[in-house]
Amino acid sequence: MAKSSVVLSFHETLLHQSDVALLDGPYWLNDTIISFYFEYLERVIFNKASNLLFVSPEVTQCIKMVQPEEINIFLEPLNITMKQFIFFALNDNNSPDMAGGSHWSLLVYSKTEGCFFHLDSSSGSNHSAAWDFASHLMSYLANNGTINFIDKECQQQSNGYDCGIHVICNTERLAHWACSHGEIGSCNMLVKINPNLKRKEIMNIIQKLANTK
Repeated sequence: MAKSSVVLSFHETLLHQSDVALLDGPYWLNDTIISFYFEYLERVIFNKASNLLFVSPEVTQCIKMVQPEEINIFLEPLNITMKQFIFFALNDNNSPDMAGGSHWSLLVYSKTEGCFFHLDSSSGSNHSAAWDFASHLMSYLANNGTINFIDKECQQQSNGYDCGIHVICNTERLAHWACSHGEIGSCNMLVKINPNLKRKEIMNIIQKLANTK
């Protein structure tokens, strides 16, 4: 299917009208929208927080599919050794050459706490995908130490399509907490999330960025 017209080119992300239309729910967010917001967090909201790393869904998918000894090909260019908190938007897609999947969740590696934190807005749905991915990364990240894995309690979605918005909101909240507290384990993630409000906020951000080009 032909792509619709380009709305915004933002660093590494190219947003088409068909991508932006997904924000005008009730629609499941695709890789491109989440990649855009992760890049916005990195380059605008947390541009002075050098210890945070937001890994795009596309890179996460590539890491998932390679051998453990090849993971460094994707993470070393991101200056991972200097990062304390690494955010992965994870889906349950196991196809090496296709975007997609049916559910998003958030996996965060906290180097300071020696722990992976998994936040799933449909509790349990992505546990296996997150555990498999964390296990895949452990040999690369552990440096002969041990890394824990915690399913962190978080606000649950009320429908079948807002998982991507929950990932975005959870990422932003935890990143702020990491900046102010130096850890994320103590952050209360049961705070109310308003998916419709966040969708509108992201659309407004895209519109403002497009208007300044």
